[in-house]
Amino acid sequence: MVLVTGVSRYLGSRLARALQADPAVSRVIGVDVVPPAEDLGSAEFVRADIRNPVIAKVISSAEVDTVVHLAVIATPSGAGGRSSMKEINVIGTMQLLAACQKTPTVERLVVRSSTAVYGAGPRDPALFTEDTEPRTLPRSGYAKDVAEIEGYVRGFGRRRPDVDVTMLRFANLLGPVIDTPFTRYFSLPVLPTVLGFDPRLQFVHEDDALEVLRRATVEDHEGTYNVSGDGVLLLSQAARRAGRPTLPLPAPTAAVAGQLFRRAGVVDVSPEQLDVLTYGRAVDSTRLRTDVGYVPKYDTPDAFDEFVRARGRGALTAERVRWVERRVVSVLTAGRGG
Repeated sequence: MVLVTGVSRYLGSRLARALQADPAVSRVIGVDVVPPAEDLGSAEFVRADIRNPVIAKVISSAEVDTVVHLAVIATPSGAGGRSSMKEINVIGTMQLLAACQKTPTVERLVVRSSTAVYGAGPRDPALFTEDTEPRTLPRSGYAKDVAEIEGYVRGFGRRRPDVDVTMLRFANLLGPVIDTPFTRYFSLPVLPTVLGFDPRLQFVHEDDALEVLRRATVEDHEGTYNVSGDGVLLLSQAARRAGRPTLPLPAPTAAVAGQLFRRAGVVDVSPEQLDVLTYGRAVDSTRLRTDVGYVPKYDTPDAFDEFVRARGRGALTAERVRWVERRVVSVLTAGRGG
């Protein structure tokens, strides 16, 4: 019996449907505060808020043995504001863990985390392993929430050593359908970048993310795992592949531009995402391959190309570069009054 939180979101609904086809899963319950837009098949939907202690009744009454926690929100816009986002992410996780701790039938807990827990800074190693301590501690937002969530999950593991706990640190997700801060960023007509920096980026395809979640749910893979496609892309390479011109901005100006984008509801360029777009981040996923036995079907460039093919526009042509150059020169000339 599997309970999936955040089932109204894209990955949650896909996982609920995928688990129904597995003979090892007898029943799937999906929990969220709003009904899912996608069909969940034979999975049962329970409208509940994990911030409310009522989640304990749902878990105990159904005698759930496996809990998959996907109700972690990456952007304030997806939660109605930063305060609500933190409540859902941190308080919601605490309530869910308390419910799991009280329920003797719970045997496995799978938590969606993020490589954002490592932060992003100028002193970072070339690759973070699961045992690498972050050089730059997350200061705010989603990254700080994830760090707190992982701390609470480790505490739960100490209190309930009989429960197998799996923590999955996903790199930035991309794909033909999923909606994330990075899919929105790379869909902008012009990509604001930080002047003087060309960060290394890593991505994981949505299909690979789903398969890793499925395996963690139905197989025994206790521990913490980085989940990312092989290789990296420089931001400049990604921009060319997406056919997007870049607009390099000094760091202070880029931060202001990010705030304007957030207020306009265009894309949530948070301070931690701006750090990634400045310094980059890459992780080692060897443990995923050796311990889980899964090699992602898409490496980082392939995942990005699949996203580009689905969303439209191809490689940046010389003609488009010249068009952008003319537009920039026109704007600058107008700004000088001449």
